[in-house]
Amino acid sequence: MIRAALLLLSLLSAAGLALTPWLRPLDTALLDAQFRILREHALRPVGNDVVVVGFDETSMSVLREPLALWHQHLGGFLEAAAQGGATAIGVDVVLPDRSHDNIVPGLDRKLLTGIVTARRAAPLVLAVTVDGAGATRPIHPPFVTAAGDGGAGYALLPIDRDGVVRRFHERLDADGRAVPTLVGQLARSLGRAVPREGLIDFAAGAPFDFVPLERVLEWRDAGDVASLQRAFGGRPVLLGSVLGFEDRHATPVRLVGWDAQAVNTPGVLLHAQALRNLLNDGLVRPVARWLPLLLALAAGMLWMGGPSTAAAVALLVAVWTACIAASTIALARGFELPVARVMSVALLALGARQIFEGAARLRERQRLRGAFGGYVSPVVMRQILAGAIDPGLGGTRQFGCVLFSDIRGFTTRSEHMTPEQTIAFLNRYFERIVPIIHDHGGTVISFMGDGIMAVFGVPQPLRDPCAAAFDASRAILSHLRILNADFARKGEAPLDIGIGLHAGEGLAGHVGAAMRHDYTLIGDVTNVASRLEGVTKEVSYHLVCSRAVADRLGDAANLVPLGFHAIKGHTALEIFGHNPVARTSATAPA
Repeated sequence: MIRAALLLLSLLSAAGLALTPWLRPLDTALLDAQFRILREHALRPVGNDVVVVGFDETSMSVLREPLALWHQHLGGFLEAAAQGGATAIGVDVVLPDRSHDNIVPGLDRKLLTGIVTARRAAPLVLAVTVDGAGATRPIHPPFVTAAGDGGAGYALLPIDRDGVVRRFHERLDADGRAVPTLVGQLARSLGRAVPREGLIDFAAGAPFDFVPLERVLEWRDAGDVASLQRAFGGRPVLLGSVLGFEDRHATPVRLVGWDAQAVNTPGVLLHAQALRNLLNDGLVRPVARWLPLLLALAAGMLWMGGPSTAAAVALLVAVWTACIAASTIALARGFELPVARVMSVALLALGARQIFEGAARLRERQRLRGAFGGYVSPVVMRQILAGAIDPGLGGTRQFGCVLFSDIRGFTTRSEHMTPEQTIAFLNRYFERIVPIIHDHGGTVISFMGDGIMAVFGVPQPLRDPCAAAFDASRAILSHLRILNADFARKGEAPLDIGIGLHAGEGLAGHVGAAMRHDYTLIGDVTNVASRLEGVTKEVSYHLVCSRAVADRLGDAANLVPLGFHAIKGHTALEIFGHNPVARTSATAPA
């Protein structure tokens, strides 16, 4: 029920993300990167290209008059474009709103002559713009009349919220209504349909170069029609500024072919790129709106997959790779497929599943720890929860030091106790001893009446298992003094214990039946340690260890050699003693 509810929540979240505009910046960032990749590795040539005639800082120095008085030069360009056989002519220069004949007599006629000449040879569109208040800036009426109907269009570009030009549309009115544009009018004059909206396809066509305006005027003045025809013949021509700091815009790619360091693009090149699109394969069209929503819902279904972290990461990488590849292929074929939302939904769905699974695992660990924490040592519990201990029967060979400890004379002592008193006494004893073993890295394997079996170095390896077991044994004997002092205050008899230590390899793992088993260390090392604990009564030492342990402890342990001693069911072993009973009472420190 919970999983079904979470799946439904995942799908609702997917739908919400698919419809929200918040992730649009991610889509545009991916789109820009894809355009750069396509432009570098899969640039698509165009059959119908556009010629750009530009004026830059050099042009301004050669053509000495102020730009507002360039009537003669603009008229000369229009006549030259007509002579060169341009199929359409666009002027991305806003003409003055009044006559300048009062400044230079006959100035208007030179421009009017050029406009009429160009219009007779090919479609002509003049640029119109707006002022700071958004009102249309008028053009001197005779110029507009000479250009004819449809001879003017707004030289405006829609700019995205991040300040980058990526789109072309004609809904530039303050109310969102369509208005004629410079590019749209040129395309219509050449018989091309103008779509309502689309992305400028920056992967189509090589970077632009430009023909300097002063060179065009030189060809015209020299009567070099051949050069004009080579430059303009059979292609539309756009005239505009390519000055370094005027009418520049941020774009996803570099369209400037003459300056590798250019960080923005002249407006005339953006108009040329949009016209280039309309004359060839068209703008990049958005896919049907339902498709990204459907893909986002499919990504929301990823909640059902990847329960493990590795599987989730692999699945996320596969989904993201597929999204980017599909979007890039779609873009190369003229379709905009936004996938940032789909990728985000996939990340959230798989991430939420991992959080859910992690919380479930944490709850399960807490349940196991609460239910079974008292049945095994903390080290064993950690290894079980970490998956380091094979849950099946059997085990692995490991080196460890085994400790056996037993209370001497406990049978006689318990004869005078009720069962409840016996349990309470043993629990009080073990409550003191078990933490000492754990503090030294040991693992309590089992309780055998009043005895205890512990192993050091298994299942968690220790740097020196024998030293850890010996230190734990000394700490137990030392703590026995405190425990006996407590017994003495209560009028109870003191305790006396024996400890046996042996080291070696054994088989560590689960022993028993599939439905009920214990974790333990099986082998000769365990049997010998148990026998050595019994030897403590015979040699009158609280602690007895084998040569295998003594050799690893060294002289600092102050062990007493006790020679070879017969071990029941085993060949004789060389043993060593520590803390003799005869010299130190049971209440003395180790």
